[in-house]
Amino acid sequence: MAESGGLAESAGPTDSSESIETSESPGVSEEKEPVEKTVSPARLKIHKQVRVEEREEAPSNPEPDVSETEKVKPQGQEQTRGRRRGKKGGNGNRPIKGPKHDPDAPKLQINDLSVTTMPHLREMAEDLGLKKEDLIPLKKQELIFRVLTAHIEKGGVIYAYGSLEILPDGYGFLRSPQNSYLPGTDDIYISPSQIRLFNLKTGDTVYGQIRSPKEGERFFAMLRVVNVNFDEPSVAQTRVAFENLTPLYPTERMDMETRIGDPSTRIINLFCPIGKGQRGLIVSPPKSGKTVILQKIANAITENHPDVYLIVLLIDERPEEVTDMQRGVQGEVIASTFDEQATRHVQVAEMVLEKARRLVEHKKDVVILLDSITRLARAYNQTVPTSGKILSGGVDSNALHKPKRFFGAARNIEDGGSLTIIATALIETGSRM
Repeated sequence: MAESGGLAESAGPTDSSESIETSESPGVSEEKEPVEKTVSPARLKIHKQVRVEEREEAPSNPEPDVSETEKVKPQGQEQTRGRRRGKKGGNGNRPIKGPKHDPDAPKLQINDLSVTTMPHLREMAEDLGLKKEDLIPLKKQELIFRVLTAHIEKGGVIYAYGSLEILPDGYGFLRSPQNSYLPGTDDIYISPSQIRLFNLKTGDTVYGQIRSPKEGERFFAMLRVVNVNFDEPSVAQTRVAFENLTPLYPTERMDMETRIGDPSTRIINLFCPIGKGQRGLIVSPPKSGKTVILQKIANAITENHPDVYLIVLLIDERPEEVTDMQRGVQGEVIASTFDEQATRHVQVAEMVLEKARRLVEHKKDVVILLDSITRLARAYNQTVPTSGKILSGGVDSNALHKPKRFFGAARNIEDGGSLTIIATALIETGSRM
């Protein structure tokens, strides 16, 4: 028995497999518990020592490691991350590519270049360093594009304004009133993010600083919006839609009599006074002086009511009449001559209407002088899909909806602002349309 006990005592600490083989005898099973008690504390002590050594090796303050990693990371990576996400990078003062704009740098308006003659534009291009032989085959809009690009490369600043036209894809372009809202190469690109930020709509008059097109781009882009509809950009974010405004009867009269003493405007004052927010029709046969009366009304409005925004819309007119109206009226003259297609007439008319509605939303007084609503109805009759219901004179029933919508937009608003529309209508032309 003593020998078996000695074997059990010597087998416990040396090999655990022998203790498993002798587990059938009761004596060995009683001596199994102290074997496990003697082994487990040693293992726990070893694990505790390893953990203590790991804690001692780990630094107590991790701040030096963070600073070292910050030193290792270059600032260029942080800036590129900020640019991709649309946020500022690690360094707030990021370097700007290209020439730095001086506050005293020469400023240039795109809209001023649109009314400049071709010889003057070529002189400006030559002063900016462009070659004369390269400028001869260029069209006016292409020449303006070259002048603007060279001006920015010289360190200049460019500003532009126009009426916004939002396309179905979400982005938009500023159409120039000098081109009667005709799409061109000098249009300004407005990104969808800017449209959402400032709550912009089709017809908004936007003014701001622009930048030259980058690689792969074709149009100048809006860099900074200065004002929207001649107000701060924040006003456009809280405006009320035109459809939700309360219309009222005209309450304020517009004086048509001028210092020249013209009898026609004097008679208008006496027999048919015009109020802000009124609709009016001048009905007469052709060659009876309707355009001349419109021109006199326009000059009377600009003289007696300089705060009123005046728009003269000429649809299907002769080019010489357009030039005469542009030189004789101190307002915005938008025209679509008779050599244009009917779709062009419709596009110009709808753009003018949307612009007027946006100005009324900003509590502005707007006057539209339309010449003529008869030709506008003919243009809608050619462009509107046929409904199968033909009225007298070959007019489709759907074609009359858009001219009535245009003419019915005139109204006086309760909280401020008004839209006045005075249009001409043709009679005795021999046509029943």
